[in-house]
Amino acid sequence: MPSYTVTVATGSQWFAGTDDYVYLSLEGTAGCSERHLLDKPFYNDFERGAVDSYDVTVEEDLGEIQLIKIEKRKYWYQDDWYLKHVTVKTPLGDYLEFPCYRWITDEKEIVLRDGRAKLPRDDKTQILKQHRRKELENRQKTYRWKEWHPGFPLSIDAHSHSELPRDIQFDNEKGIDFILNYSKAMENLYINRFMHMFQSSWSDFADFEKIFVRISNTISEYVMQHWKEDFMFGYQFLNGCNPVLIRRCTEIPKKLPVTMDMVECSLERNLTLEEEVKQGNIFIVDYELLDGVDANKTDPCTIQYLAAPICLLYKNLENKIVPIAIQLGQKPGPENPIFLPSDATYDWLLAKIWVRSSDFHIHQTVTHLLRTHLISEVFSIAMFRQLPAVHPLFKLLVPHMRFTIAINTKAREQLICECGLFDKANATGGGGHVQMVQKAMKDLTYSSLCFPEEIKAKGMDSKEDIPYYYYRDDGIKVWEAIKSFAEDVIHIYYESDEVVCEDVELQAFVKDIYMYGMRGVKASGFPKMIKTREKLAEYLTVIIFTASAQHAAVNFGQYDWCSWIPNAPPTMRCPPPTEKGTVTIEQIVESLPDRGRSCWHLGAVWALSQFQDNELFLGMYPDEHFVEKPVKEAMAKFRKNLDEIVSAITERNKNKKLPYYYLSPDRIPNSVAV
Repeated sequence: MPSYTVTVATGSQWFAGTDDYVYLSLEGTAGCSERHLLDKPFYNDFERGAVDSYDVTVEEDLGEIQLIKIEKRKYWYQDDWYLKHVTVKTPLGDYLEFPCYRWITDEKEIVLRDGRAKLPRDDKTQILKQHRRKELENRQKTYRWKEWHPGFPLSIDAHSHSELPRDIQFDNEKGIDFILNYSKAMENLYINRFMHMFQSSWSDFADFEKIFVRISNTISEYVMQHWKEDFMFGYQFLNGCNPVLIRRCTEIPKKLPVTMDMVECSLERNLTLEEEVKQGNIFIVDYELLDGVDANKTDPCTIQYLAAPICLLYKNLENKIVPIAIQLGQKPGPENPIFLPSDATYDWLLAKIWVRSSDFHIHQTVTHLLRTHLISEVFSIAMFRQLPAVHPLFKLLVPHMRFTIAINTKAREQLICECGLFDKANATGGGGHVQMVQKAMKDLTYSSLCFPEEIKAKGMDSKEDIPYYYYRDDGIKVWEAIKSFAEDVIHIYYESDEVVCEDVELQAFVKDIYMYGMRGVKASGFPKMIKTREKLAEYLTVIIFTASAQHAAVNFGQYDWCSWIPNAPPTMRCPPPTEKGTVTIEQIVESLPDRGRSCWHLGAVWALSQFQDNELFLGMYPDEHFVEKPVKEAMAKFRKNLDEIVSAITERNKNKKLPYYYLSPDRIPNSVAV
């Protein structure tokens, strides 16, 4: 009688093994096997990290194996099992891989197809078509869209992490408990003694050093030493943790009535301001989005303030970007003066501090939350709803969706919810952050997520004109590497543009993102369908780059750039100055966050800047969803390209006081998971 050898690999996560009854059956083109008992309780099979083999004998040859069914029956108590994959050796000696990489919970049966990626048109038999359709029907019942706030991209329909499907939960929920992690961070930073000292002001700038952790040769210490200097202020717009706002100024806006007399002493080329603009030497950052946003009122004992500044910057003869004018409100007038480097020292310093505080708010809520976390969740939900596990694009994208829905759900549960941790230290807490996302949605366009296109649209693409914009340089390299990888995979499975058009699952995926993520807003520029392989490569690059590189660029530098509180105040406790010549050091310190808010802020940026345990970085694909040799060759080529980028960045950073490494592929996690 024909005999099949079945090898079962269990995951290595904690509690991945099972003591339950496990049954297996095979389904082929010529027939089905009976249900075979593989493991009984206390047989010590299917333990964590184990690989177990069994012989399955059948009465007749089953033909080509199309499906395998795994069934788990409870023995004593709830005992979830993480099944990595099953390998079947046929009587002819052929090996078939059946990837799973899922938790088997309750008393359920799961049905697996072999690991060869298939488009809908590749399925010829009714049994495979039915399996494909049923998988999506079940997923669409499980992964449901929900509106968290009006105007937001839709998110997952779950109130808490524990309500999520087991397959997308964190392996260890305690590891991503924000309250626990922030408290631990403050304890590790030896600042927990200050964490309840709200309304207690610091004495002076040096007093902030009591909560500042000195780690030798770090960017954070360099920031502490140089934060008052104009070059450091300007440098952060290029290579800090929010390097996405600066744009070349093509015309001085009317709402910023800067005159030549005001800035003449800052210009170095003997040109007028208009001539400097025409030559491309003037840059602008406008925080208009903050105008009208309500400041945090959750603590009646502390009035908090926001501003919506406009900052004009200049490229000097050393090619450094430095500030030359700051207006702290959007409407010009006598009570909204334009602050200049030639003003009194503390006037100019406080104006820059207000810009840095505004930059922090835009960074946290728009650059980071909306444009990486929330949009990646949209990609994740649409993928689970519309792409079955056998689809090549599911296999390509699923490593880049790892834990994204889980981290966002946990954030909505503890961090950015009403009375959440975000309210403790941030002036945009208490609902301001919600208003910001709602306002920022109009600028969340498809083209703005296409990295090279967005850089060019801001006039920041010339390496010759702006030589020290490492975020741009490294980002374009990583974008091109991802795009090349996506193209390689696409050409393996899509032989023509016509095949792209005919892929109904792909088109449903794209439509889901447009309709639910972008709320069907035509102005977003998100496509409703994909018609060419070239456009598909770009679309997949947007998804992977946003989830990996873009998130890394704006997340993991938070401790470096925001731990010195005066350089990134999460709140301001006095209103913006309305006249010049009155600012004192005491007024600045009173404006900055109190001891309690400073500590919560420091704990937050520390915790958010840490990689996950067992982090998987860009190009690392330990779960073998793909089994075909051409795809594995494409992965090897991708990793080689990424290694070359790592080497180039490492070489450039040698001996730099301010190295830029956030877009080095060996520091870019595959997905948004923190």
